[in-house]
Amino acid sequence: MSRLQPSFVTVARAGALAALLLVAGCSGLGGPAVKVSATGGQNAPIVPAYADADDDVIGAREHPRIVASYGGVYSDRQAEIVIARIVGRLLAAADQPNAQFTVTILDTADVNAFALPGGYVYVTRGILALASDTSELAAVLAHEIAHVTLRHARARTNRVRTSEIVDKVVSGVFGADVATDQSSNRARLSLAAFSQQQELQADKEGITIAGKAGYDPHAAARFLGAMSRFARFSAGEAADGDDFLSSHPSTPDRIQKAVETARAAFGAPGLGETDRSGYMAGIEGLAFGDSAAQGAIVGRRFVDPVRRLTFEVPQGYTLQTSKGAVVGVAGDGEAVRFDSAEVPPAMSLDDYLKSGWIAGLRPDSVVRESHNGIDMASGVAVTDQWHFRVSVMRLGGKVYRFIFAAKADSPRFVAGAGQTLRSFREATASDIAQIRKLSVRTVTAGSLDSADSLARRMAGLTRGNELFYILNNLYPGDPVEAGQKYKIVAVQ
Repeated sequence: MSRLQPSFVTVARAGALAALLLVAGCSGLGGPAVKVSATGGQNAPIVPAYADADDDVIGAREHPRIVASYGGVYSDRQAEIVIARIVGRLLAAADQPNAQFTVTILDTADVNAFALPGGYVYVTRGILALASDTSELAAVLAHEIAHVTLRHARARTNRVRTSEIVDKVVSGVFGADVATDQSSNRARLSLAAFSQQQELQADKEGITIAGKAGYDPHAAARFLGAMSRFARFSAGEAADGDDFLSSHPSTPDRIQKAVETARAAFGAPGLGETDRSGYMAGIEGLAFGDSAAQGAIVGRRFVDPVRRLTFEVPQGYTLQTSKGAVVGVAGDGEAVRFDSAEVPPAMSLDDYLKSGWIAGLRPDSVVRESHNGIDMASGVAVTDQWHFRVSVMRLGGKVYRFIFAAKADSPRFVAGAGQTLRSFREATASDIAQIRKLSVRTVTAGSLDSADSLARRMAGLTRGNELFYILNNLYPGDPVEAGQKYKIVAVQ
């Protein structure tokens, strides 16, 4: 049975996972000419009046890299129409009558949204699936438009031109050469290093814009709450806080400030358009979870149908995909990261392992081995706080690597790393056939229905009942409104 694994991961104090993940992205909410990209939108939009001459150059340069890093563009005509209408209203309310924005839906289950200079705004299909009405998506888009109009994206680009925050994580944990290491290069593409002050400014400005556009101004606080619940669900309760990124304001604080902003500017809840029915129609059939083209989680197994590889992690690990990598977390503070690396064909695996990209490697620990007909090299690395078991292997001309992290190099940790390594092999047709494609469907509540009865429609998915409540901003025992539509996730 396929295990449903949304990809958004909280990293605040998440132990070993924080040591392995290179996390980026805007954590928040997360007339005019509006372009919703269906093909990657390679051309830069016309430069808005508030932008410097090279803002569009920055956006145009980074846009293809962002698209590639986040799994490509997700094309869905219904969702694109919904977004275009929302952004048009928001830009008018933001007093940007001549502004032109390119909004791109990224084909990833990450719950994320962010912006680049030059009017480039990105939302993931994961965030579309989590929102429950038009006003909640409007809150996300207004927040990102605010980052652009307040010129945060440009200020961020000037301040962190090489994503110094991410570089420090890479070099501090892995001892990497950030100029050449593929992981740091990929992480650098997101350009997401907004300050706490900028996030709160964008929250306030975004709520004002959305409210002026006629949308429910309290939707921002409501959706921040939904994001917090989904983040904990996605992390398997591994994280002990609500922070999406340690550099951003905590979610409870942001929710409270969002409520205060909406009340001060517009009044008590109950005002403004939500358009739940229109939004539900717009996301009907939206792909949910990991894209099969990027690999899928099937229980404790990862299966990549494109690269035709698979592996399985030990009992107790929860797998997720995250921007070109697969990460797994065990409840006792262990973690694993699987990704690929650009290695010259002439370089041996043991030479690559010793080349300096992993901090604290013990050269005398490196050994050559082979499992399932695949050549590998493995070694041990130790830093002040972490023990690493590292393995690299070649398959189909590509080099892949496993990085296991734990506080202590216990026999169980060593056995788990070895078990995973021995499971790595070429994927068969039978493996690929286990991948299930999931999509968002809407169901209409009957007069005898409750949140619990509707949640049972997702009982076939791992933690499906719990996911139903989160996707619909409900709790067990809540009543539902007869005749109203609710989201479920179903096999296509």
